[in-house]
Amino acid sequence: MSRHPFNPRRQAGRSPRIDRSSPRRRAVLALASVLCVSLSAIAAAATPAAATTTTPTVANPGFESGGAGTATPAGWTASGTTAASFTESGGRSGSFRLTHYSGSAYTVDTFQQITNITPGTYILGVWIRSDDTGGNNWITMSSCGGSTPKTYVPADSDGTWLHIVTYANVTGNTCYVDFHSASAAGAWTNYDDVTFTAGSAPIAVRGGDVSSLSRGQQDGGVYYTSSGTKENALQILSGAGMNYVRLRVWVNPADGFDNESQLLAMAKQAHTTYGLPILLDLHYSDTWADPGHQTIPATWSSDTLSQLGTQVFNYSKQVAADMVAQGTPPAMVQVGNEINGGMLWTLGSTSHWSQLAALLKQGIAGVKAAYSPAKIMLHLAASDSLSTLETWYTNAINNGVSFDVIGISYYDYWHGRLDVLQTDLNGLAAKYGKPVAVAETAYPWTLTSGDSLTPSFDTSSELDPGYAASAYGQMSNFRDVLSVVQAVPNGLGLGAFYWEPTWTVVSGNGWDPTNPSSQDSWENQAMFDYSDKALSVVNDFAAR
Repeated sequence: MSRHPFNPRRQAGRSPRIDRSSPRRRAVLALASVLCVSLSAIAAAATPAAATTTTPTVANPGFESGGAGTATPAGWTASGTTAASFTESGGRSGSFRLTHYSGSAYTVDTFQQITNITPGTYILGVWIRSDDTGGNNWITMSSCGGSTPKTYVPADSDGTWLHIVTYANVTGNTCYVDFHSASAAGAWTNYDDVTFTAGSAPIAVRGGDVSSLSRGQQDGGVYYTSSGTKENALQILSGAGMNYVRLRVWVNPADGFDNESQLLAMAKQAHTTYGLPILLDLHYSDTWADPGHQTIPATWSSDTLSQLGTQVFNYSKQVAADMVAQGTPPAMVQVGNEINGGMLWTLGSTSHWSQLAALLKQGIAGVKAAYSPAKIMLHLAASDSLSTLETWYTNAINNGVSFDVIGISYYDYWHGRLDVLQTDLNGLAAKYGKPVAVAETAYPWTLTSGDSLTPSFDTSSELDPGYAASAYGQMSNFRDVLSVVQAVPNGLGLGAFYWEPTWTVVSGNGWDPTNPSSQDSWENQAMFDYSDKALSVVNDFAAR
């Protein structure tokens, strides 16, 4: 993530303890066990179901039958403001598309019953684009015999199509697929190329990076539910559905900020009290590590490459082993943070790939020596060039680096709109066959500051036009990032971590590890407002 002002990281170029016997506790621990044991099992659970005895089909999936201006496309039915549902020229792959639009406010559904279904789990997919920044638009599956899931339509369109999915367990032989729009006058949404296939598409990881929380609590930070009840921040977030935490650690920070002691305290709170699996984020630095800064820890600064490799192995093993010893083993481990240019510069830069690979392999070996079930993530900041990301991961593989998960940071005001994220995630998953995750993401709920420090992001001209700097805009943005992850083909979209949802205004809990009175400048992207009340974005953690 990009930091400011002790940020050097502005991107270059662009509750009470839970009873162990309670059903909720048992369920949470079961989830932790599953996530810790095997990410491959998670991916397998999201791949297409066993072959069915019949092949359900969607009638007129590309809205080609009938031509432009067809009020009721063949095979489809409209309800509500039916005049707002019609076909137009300009399909994604064919000549036509379905459009929802009216010059007056409207609510309309365009739906179809799918028949001859063998019971099982099925995915509804559709390509969409929309300019409806304030609407309530979604795709759903209903009357299938179970729950009625929905995936909201992202309002991130600059004319580029996005693919979204939802899924449901069909217990009978029929199911309705439905495209719903509740929109203001003049707002539009396009749909095209509908698919209905066997399989499921859960989001296994709905996480948050709460690395600053332990220090914030020590310095007096408090948190409230949206209704004003004071609770532990993790109680609020896990109660809303957050099911994973990400925690960073620095080697020897100037004032102890993010050291191992703080990591262990936060790991115990997250895992022991709330049953949350942990993604350990090893920075291999005394301070922030990111695409522009990968400074060797001071006590390692004179080491040769061989000595540095030994330090990386021993340190990685020590931190992972200490977590295991206190009963909070890391389910996943990042060996390095946003290492687009490498880590432990200059010896471990991408200018010396064999040396970088040697250091990565030592870090991975150290983690595995302490806790072999841990899954390894290699984490880069996003890029508007898929080929750039592919070059990096191909170099890692060609140099013998073994890893399990691809993680990228994505902040759309720096990295590009959602089509960029979809291209990157889908392309990486397809090329390497590995689960992909958004390791960091966030969005502002306001552009004003909660303290005297200018926020890291406060530039209205760089906001994504699909999302205002408001509580609703923040909620919609994170929700839609999750939707893009969910749509990664073959069940390889693992999930996403919101970056620092609990980093609110608390004096001393700031950017600068050399200043005990430092402020953080991230508070306008936290999940709590300036009264420390939970914002609506916390509800995005709910399972889908």
